[in-house]
Amino acid sequence: MRRFLAFLGAGFLVGALALPAAAAPSDDGDGKGDKGFTITDSRITESSGLAASHLHPGIYWTHNDSDDGPYIYAVDSSTGKTVATVTFSGVGKPRDVEAISIGPHNEIYIGDIGDNLDGTWPYVWIYKLPEPKVLKNQTIRATQYVVKYSDGARNAESLLVHPKTGRVYIIDKKEDGGHLFEGPATLSSSGTNYFKPIAAVDLWATDAAFSPNGQQLAVRGYLGGIYYDWNGGKIKREGRLDVPLQGQGESVSYSADGTKLMYGSEGTDSPVQAEDAPGGGSDSSKSPSGGGSSASGDSGGGSGNSVKIGALAVVVVGGALFGLRRLTRRR
Repeated sequence: MRRFLAFLGAGFLVGALALPAAAAPSDDGDGKGDKGFTITDSRITESSGLAASHLHPGIYWTHNDSDDGPYIYAVDSSTGKTVATVTFSGVGKPRDVEAISIGPHNEIYIGDIGDNLDGTWPYVWIYKLPEPKVLKNQTIRATQYVVKYSDGARNAESLLVHPKTGRVYIIDKKEDGGHLFEGPATLSSSGTNYFKPIAAVDLWATDAAFSPNGQQLAVRGYLGGIYYDWNGGKIKREGRLDVPLQGQGESVSYSADGTKLMYGSEGTDSPVQAEDAPGGGSDSSKSPSGGGSSASGDSGGGSGNSVKIGALAVVVVGGALFGLRRLTRRR
């Protein structure tokens, strides 16, 4: 299927390149970048996860995909510049880092959960470290957790932490739709943590996270997104997400106040684009980050439609060529 998409995408390439580029999002003047920004750090070429800081307004944490190292980057959304690089120690060599999320007690969770060959690794890892109170280049010791799935190994790019309970979830990446996997109530650093499937997810998911109030789950993919009512873990589909046009749409995060959904993409000078979040995602008593995308409802429509002229061609090109690159580089 991935090879088919790559060849199909190549067929659209000429027409796609002729399309006008979408207008770059701009900061709204409040210093929080809630209307989008561009990651300008030349080291960040494969931004694969995104999470709004709990402690530093306007800061988003991100990381590269594979072939980088034990690093996360604090990006100022008002400028797009990296203001701190954190090296996390006390773990092995990261293999395929795909996601980042922040828990209710300001812990950063990093998901080394990718598996481009979809079942090669018998186990994957999650790393946890405290979010630093001071933004500067530093090394922080992390806790490493071994993760297995109760029904066998798989590829995944979505890791999310519930902002109220702190429980960790993973969504696997399946072209025909995957599942939401629930981890133990408390992760163990000394034993294996088994994640079990608890609900189907109707998307080829590249990232996901909770709304700040923990009541919604937003899931994005290359070609769109869905948001669910969390409903105590018995998720209920509420509507579609109006995902902006991106070549390699890999990440998503709520803004800290829950009003926006920030979409990230891989590549040099990668854009982070904002859309209005589905209603009810904010938390007036606290501003933790989650992950998500902007909504248009299952009936269709939404503010992003004007950007999507020719979207099929461009998204197929970006997603397909990206998939082919990911496959071949591991071989």
